[in-house]
Amino acid sequence: MTHVSYSELKNWHTCPFYHKLTYVDRVRLFKGNEHTAFGNAVHDTCENMLLNKNLKAEEYFLEQYKKVIQKLSDDDYEFNKKLVLEMKEQGLKLLPQIKPALDEYFGKYKVFATEEKLFEDIDYEDYKFKGFVDLVLMTEDGKCHVIDWKTCSWGWDYKKKNDKMVTYQLTLYKHFFAKKYDLDPANIETHFALLKRTAKKNNVEFFRVTSGEKKTENALNFLEKALYNISNKNYLKNRLSCNRCEFYKTKHCQ
Repeated sequence: MTHVSYSELKNWHTCPFYHKLTYVDRVRLFKGNEHTAFGNAVHDTCENMLLNKNLKAEEYFLEQYKKVIQKLSDDDYEFNKKLVLEMKEQGLKLLPQIKPALDEYFGKYKVFATEEKLFEDIDYEDYKFKGFVDLVLMTEDGKCHVIDWKTCSWGWDYKKKNDKMVTYQLTLYKHFFAKKYDLDPANIETHFALLKRTAKKNNVEFFRVTSGEKKTENALNFLEKALYNISNKNYLKNRLSCNRCEFYKTKHCQ
């Protein structure tokens, strides 16, 4: 059965031809960099520190960061050594702030799941929606909280926080999480957790993303539109995205 993830939908929205190259032709030029290495190590540490109270988070982060850096090094990636060292120190500063920030924002809570897998039917042919929710918490008021970690430099501005192609991720996660467990969407709240590596203080920021019936309907309409074009192999090039594309002026996209 064919499945689609939010990352795939976002790539299709950026450029349908880019989607073809990466998801149909399986062409991969980008293997990662310092930023993806940092993000992967921090995500992995967040997941494990919430499942294991005895985990020495800083030591674990250093181990994971070293592993992902080594993997990229094995792929002949040329690192900015100064940036790698800066990110290591930024991670060590950031991690001790996560648990207190969770406690302050959510109050008393229980960890329902980390890396909660979604693989749910979509009302479009034989597609399933695939995703992994970074963190799900249950609070004393009976609410369920779906949370996605986002590593960034200093944070997000108003425009990005309200960009529908950013917030649709949590809207769809909420919809399919509710479907998986047969929950009332009204009892599910969604949040981004910004892990800000260069901020002078308050390196962890939570903000809620509201997803009512209309926004959910719009997100599902977008999903169906994308699947219609993908299944019909409509691979138009979005020339407005060329300057930011890894395939720009390569043999793959002239």
